[in-house]
Amino acid sequence: MQRTTELSPAREKLANIIDQRTQGIEDCSTSIPNLSFFRREAPTSPAPCFVEPSVLLVAQGTKHMIIGGETYPYDADHFLITSLDIPVISRTVAASQDRPCLGLALKLDFRIMAELIGQSGLPPQKDGPGSKSIGIGSVTPSLMEGFKHLLELLDEPDSIAALAPLFQREIHYRLLTSDQAAHLWEIASAGSQSHRIAKAVDWLKMNFSQPFRVDDLAARVQMSSSAFRHHFRQLTAMSPLQYQKWLRLNEARRLMLNENRDAGEAAFQVGYESPSQFSREYSRLFGAPPKRDIDDLRHKADRTLGPIAADVAPAD
Repeated sequence: MQRTTELSPAREKLANIIDQRTQGIEDCSTSIPNLSFFRREAPTSPAPCFVEPSVLLVAQGTKHMIIGGETYPYDADHFLITSLDIPVISRTVAASQDRPCLGLALKLDFRIMAELIGQSGLPPQKDGPGSKSIGIGSVTPSLMEGFKHLLELLDEPDSIAALAPLFQREIHYRLLTSDQAAHLWEIASAGSQSHRIAKAVDWLKMNFSQPFRVDDLAARVQMSSSAFRHHFRQLTAMSPLQYQKWLRLNEARRLMLNENRDAGEAAFQVGYESPSQFSREYSRLFGAPPKRDIDDLRHKADRTLGPIAADVAPAD
């Protein structure tokens, strides 16, 4: 109870700022780089989406994130961090029109993490879940104050360029001294297994349209094939080939939806040689053939102000 009281003023300030800037909007970016807000006015069904390396903080309400069948709940007392670009399933658990779920996402910068580790003299963190890409941490007063300082800059737009990097650096420091420190040290430390998987994920994101051999990618990040396959699945809940397929199909969906490409053009551009294979895998992932799925998405877009979520990767 004491911790809740201690956090209350800063948390209420965050909730008020997010509430004022998300009226009638479910998801929005802000004028502060890498910071976005979300708002839900009712509990939601599980919805697939794609999450970048981020810290997610709820000022009001409760959300769940699911990866690989495991559920991670986070609320006003618990933040969530993701250390890789991964497909997940998100669900709002506690929200109403009178008391909406209000929160933010700040993309993590592991260059800042590495600099802080090297410059701050923080003791090494060795005990932690090195095999997971998601973690739940306890919100502290200092972390909440860091976010409050950052969000208050939205009322001082001329100060954002000068001060936002300082407050973001403070937030990264607070995370490195939180109960998720070991998790962040693992991904930020060059040479760690998690760092190598992150490099492989970056390579796949840049080259998803190109064929590749898993053994070659493992060698690229200096891992044995067996260790690479094992750690990749542990961190992303899928195989490297599944991850590539997920990237290809979601990019094809974006091309059809936002750039009006037909299914054949989109399939070829993302690396498919067989239109029939593309259609089969697309239907398996999104639950409908390409044309029908895009038509449904456009109808949905006409009825909502929020963005259309990406879907999750298929199972083996």
